[in-house]
Amino acid sequence: MGRYVLRRLLQLVPVFIGTTLLIYWLVWAVPGDPFAGKCGDRRCPDSYIAGMTEKYALDQPWPVQYLKYMQNMLQGDFGTTYGGRSINELIAAAYPNTLKLAIVALAVEALIGITAGVLSGLRRNGFMDNLVLVSTLFLIAIPTFVTGFVLQFLFGVKWGIINPTVSSDVPFSELLIPGFVLGSTSMAYIARLARTSIAENRRADYVRTAIAKGLPMRRVVGVHLLRNSMIPVITFLGTDLGALMGGAIVTEGIFNINGIGREVFRAIVTKEGATVVSIVVILVLVYLLMNLVVDLLYAALDPRIRYE
Repeated sequence: MGRYVLRRLLQLVPVFIGTTLLIYWLVWAVPGDPFAGKCGDRRCPDSYIAGMTEKYALDQPWPVQYLKYMQNMLQGDFGTTYGGRSINELIAAAYPNTLKLAIVALAVEALIGITAGVLSGLRRNGFMDNLVLVSTLFLIAIPTFVTGFVLQFLFGVKWGIINPTVSSDVPFSELLIPGFVLGSTSMAYIARLARTSIAENRRADYVRTAIAKGLPMRRVVGVHLLRNSMIPVITFLGTDLGALMGGAIVTEGIFNINGIGREVFRAIVTKEGATVVSIVVILVLVYLLMNLVVDLLYAALDPRIRYE
């Protein structure tokens, strides 16, 4: 196991370099003047543009800029915005809020999605199965911003159960509805994925053998059937954490959450390439590490999988 983990960590290095290099090139290849609008309605003075260009090495080829950026990043310095704000401080203020929201969304979609998928998979073509199929199709068809506005109006404005907007300290108790909104589409996919996997493994020989031995149905489902059926679900959940963090722009905007989605949107509008790259680099790390965790969970779920 130790050698496998070490080998996977070493494999992450070229993947990380390749993805960050591609992201950096794509961001800096976007046309436009990064100093447009920095001086109000009038054009910025040539001296200001020349000074900022030299300060941020914008006159250098993009590979040279990338090497300087990576050198500073490995020292823990993501640089500064064109307005002089430290990107480290920006990330430190926004990332924890988005991480909280993504964790709540992941917990909601896992709990509800897996439960609905297992119940419908065990009773195919029954009432629960039809209810899950219809409700998940409904969630997939409705855009996230519609779900967010509807739940915000019902729970926050009409019924007064929650605050329409999340407080500045972003407590977990106020993230249940935003988390449900953010994870609603993934929850529907998880329910359908778990349903299909449960229904397929329900007819497997090892399940029939366990039932023939007289084992209680709860043990057959919880120990034998569920563990083997969760591998595709765990794969989806593991990769979904990064997707939830990167795709929270709409949800954060609806519920007024100061997260990385809002910061990325601002950075794109104001041509803050360093901010966009820094935030995406951390998302890349989340994706890579979660993929490693998922691979390790395979061995815990399926005894046939062993990492030598």
